[in-house]
Amino acid sequence: MKRSLKSRHIQLMALGGTIGTGLFLGSGQAIHSAGPAILLAYIITGIVCFWIMRALGELLMADLNYRSFVDAIRVYLGPRVSFITGWAYWACWIALAMAEITAIGMYFQLWLPHVPQWIPGLLTLIVLLCINLITVSAFGELQFWFALIKILAIALLVLVGVGMMLVSFKSTSGYVASPENLFNNGGFFAAGTKGFILSFQMVVFAFVGIEMVGMTAAEAENPRHVIPRAINAIPFQILLFYVAALAVIMCIYPWDRLAPSKSPFVMVFNDIGLRGAASLINFVVVTAAASACNSSLYTTGRMLAELTSTPHRPGIRLVSKLSRNSVPALAVIISAGVIAIAAVLNLIMPGGVFKVISSIATTSFLFIWATIIVTHLKYLQSKPQERPFKVPGAPYTDYLVLAFLAFVLVVLCLDKQTLGALIFTLIWFAILAVASLSQPRKQK
Repeated sequence: MKRSLKSRHIQLMALGGTIGTGLFLGSGQAIHSAGPAILLAYIITGIVCFWIMRALGELLMADLNYRSFVDAIRVYLGPRVSFITGWAYWACWIALAMAEITAIGMYFQLWLPHVPQWIPGLLTLIVLLCINLITVSAFGELQFWFALIKILAIALLVLVGVGMMLVSFKSTSGYVASPENLFNNGGFFAAGTKGFILSFQMVVFAFVGIEMVGMTAAEAENPRHVIPRAINAIPFQILLFYVAALAVIMCIYPWDRLAPSKSPFVMVFNDIGLRGAASLINFVVVTAAASACNSSLYTTGRMLAELTSTPHRPGIRLVSKLSRNSVPALAVIISAGVIAIAAVLNLIMPGGVFKVISSIATTSFLFIWATIIVTHLKYLQSKPQERPFKVPGAPYTDYLVLAFLAFVLVVLCLDKQTLGALIFTLIWFAILAVASLSQPRKQK
């Protein structure tokens, strides 16, 4: 593969992969569960994600020959664990992409209410597939501009919201924009402790994909400089965008009036009488979902190529073959074909696809993140002589991350729908564990 991804590409790729439906659509469900206290849930999860990213960064900087973080897992935890992690990670991003194209279909309902939900998502997937088959730099440029649109839109939304609060803007429904809305309607913890705890499922889903930087190691132009810089910047950027944007939304519109199944961003500007602004925000959320789906195609294609680059199985190895443009074309096409199954699901059960798929993705990513942290602990036990990107507070921060992930796992057991997703994910991991027995026990 070619090292064609610049610093701006990698930073906005990871940012674009995470600022998607988790913020623009999933936050409606999260706000409904926890009320204004959802801001605290985002801050806590953002800090945990920063520690995960730093642990990942130290692993990648330990050996610049790693193609992805799965190579580090293979070295420290063995081929069998890396086999399970690699295939699980591929499936994670497949589920994430399915959620994104489902969301695109839901967003288009504002403009084209009579068009079936599955059509816009499928057409978007086809366009993104064609772009991903060109070159990695073409993908990087598209992702850069997609992410830039989202960032500028969120910044503008925050500024407009602050302006509305300064002039005490009154909506057509009689709601006055004010910071007091965070404490009215039941107080900051209006939904109680249980609602706050249950909200972590959707909050964690909003952050999944943050570790995508670990998939760009083989194609980064200057990994020693680019990857640490991207890792240090991204968690704080996401935390700022999530917390500031949602705080503004709940200040200019009562949180208990937001529908859990709709984008709060579109709903707020639609209901306060700014129809043109609602359409503009809807365009932004469509590009946000397309951006996250673009990240998914990139990640699943590279991961599938790595997983099938098996020298003793030439038939399977064909999947990892690079095109003339140094792109694993067949791996990307296969991944896109699996993602397209979401279109069928939206045709059969359009109402419940998003929550089911997002729950499966969240559950799977908990295991991926835990594996990264355990790998980092194993790396520290090897007592490396040099640590160029040392994690502050390690290994204690690693243990705190594992405790948080265990807590979220318990939260998933408290809801019937998320419990079903957890059971499904455990069955998938059990299948992978059996399949991993074909791999050698130790790294050769």
